[in-house]
Amino acid sequence: MRRNLKKPVALLTAALTAASLLAGCGDSSEEGAGADAGTQVNETDTAGAAAETPADSAETVETAGAEAGTYPLAEGGTLTYWLQLNPNVSANFTNLGDTELGKAWQEQTGVTIQFQHPAAGQEKEQFNLIVADGSLPDIMEWQWVKNYPGGPEKAIKDGVIIPLNDIFKEYCPNITKYLAENPDIDKMIKTDDGNYFAFPFIRGEDKLCYTVGGFVRQDWLEELGMEVPATVDEWHDVLTAFKEEKGAEAPLCFDWTNFKDSNPIAFAFKVGTANGTQFILDDQGKVAFAPAQEGYKDYLMTLNQWYNEGLLDRDIATLNGDQVTAKMTSGKAGTSVGWAASRMQLFMTSAQQSDPGYELVATPTPTTEKGAVPEYGYVENQFPDVSAAITTSCKNVELAAKFLDYGYSEAGHNMFNFGIEGVSYEMKNGKAEYSDIVINNPDGWPLAQSLAKYIRANYNGPFVQDLNYLEQYLQLPAVKECPSVWAVPDARKHTVPNITPTQEESKELATITNELGTYVSEMSLKFIFGTESFDNWDKYIETLQGMKLDRALEIENAALERYNAR
Repeated sequence: MRRNLKKPVALLTAALTAASLLAGCGDSSEEGAGADAGTQVNETDTAGAAAETPADSAETVETAGAEAGTYPLAEGGTLTYWLQLNPNVSANFTNLGDTELGKAWQEQTGVTIQFQHPAAGQEKEQFNLIVADGSLPDIMEWQWVKNYPGGPEKAIKDGVIIPLNDIFKEYCPNITKYLAENPDIDKMIKTDDGNYFAFPFIRGEDKLCYTVGGFVRQDWLEELGMEVPATVDEWHDVLTAFKEEKGAEAPLCFDWTNFKDSNPIAFAFKVGTANGTQFILDDQGKVAFAPAQEGYKDYLMTLNQWYNEGLLDRDIATLNGDQVTAKMTSGKAGTSVGWAASRMQLFMTSAQQSDPGYELVATPTPTTEKGAVPEYGYVENQFPDVSAAITTSCKNVELAAKFLDYGYSEAGHNMFNFGIEGVSYEMKNGKAEYSDIVINNPDGWPLAQSLAKYIRANYNGPFVQDLNYLEQYLQLPAVKECPSVWAVPDARKHTVPNITPTQEESKELATITNELGTYVSEMSLKFIFGTESFDNWDKYIETLQGMKLDRALEIENAALERYNAR
């Protein structure tokens, strides 16, 4: 039985409360927006869904009535879909529906989509307004785990989005099959109460999660007769040689704002982090605060030594990406940290226009001892939290579910990852290969923008990202090696998954971590620049404790226990 549910005033009140709390959250986000009240759900009251379906939701979803659908959908219809417009899209388009991907998505599913996008830089504010006034869209892309206080379960209880357990069973054979075959992923997209909450973006293979690392001037190493550094001491030797023999004024150059916690040296001392957090999992599997570890002191002492010796860029605190690019492509710097494509590949293609011999090579995560195996390293979560939820305002949940499930079909997978066959890609030897119109854009667009005209694989969406996309996006041989070189097999053991504190915990945790983060950022630079003595390290730790660090760890570990029990 299906019924049309009117969203009660109580839900709007809850939504207003949630929206007021969201204003305090500080992560970057992906979003969605706009229809009116009322929804159709399969025998599920959206306001109390978590309480009504616990036994069912605690299990991995199994297909009940769903069978592989036929696309385009005969019933058709129109849906509203609010999401952030990726910068690689907005560089040339004002609406996702104007891209070839947007057109193909609608044509192949038979569903008309009214895409709506918040203004760049105002995503959270507009999300708050949408939730507060109740003008929810049919579909909403957002970081429900990180950017909704209390996480997706609270969003369900607030009447913002609907649980999808019954929806998956009845209408979504493609994602159901994928989750049954990938229980680790299945765990990631459930709430602590066992409710599925959205159609996720998933990195299909581990190699897609190793996107950041160090790289060094290979041509300089060869000229100097040196090997790629594999230990902290070898890094020091290379940087010294670059300064003394090559005249590099900033041998190690990277933007501290982006990579202060995710650079190779931090990981060498077992205090590096990824996914926008400063929390790690220690050797016992408990959440720990990286800047409070003894290894963090060793990390800062190393950078302080390098700063004093002129090996670390003296402007590191204020550098931006453009400035790093300028120094790395002009010979002023010889090593850096960043993304494989948008940094390392960019540096090589830019510099080689005037210096054909310019070469970079990826550096493995270093260790502090020769011959040791790295334990910590940069690795992103396979589910990075961007996901498309169906809201309580959706009047045709069946249509929305079938539309979103398309991304997990073979045809949808190819569309999101490669675009339109015969236009943006061709099948060769059983593999999709991007066409010349993408690789060599006739309008001179950068590759990332050219890809974004036809696909979403170079950012996110409701589908599983294909490794074949990355292997073609990374065009230069040296850059193609990055994921393999940067991979640390044990890194995920020390990476905190997408845990969800309760609403009350989220509010308290945000207050504590904001204060901790500000203090750590300030003191880290003081220690590096020598304006704060390491004799005051114990005082630094005491200050962290006074900022309720122990309470933050208590909240994080409680959330981790709930996650592990899913």
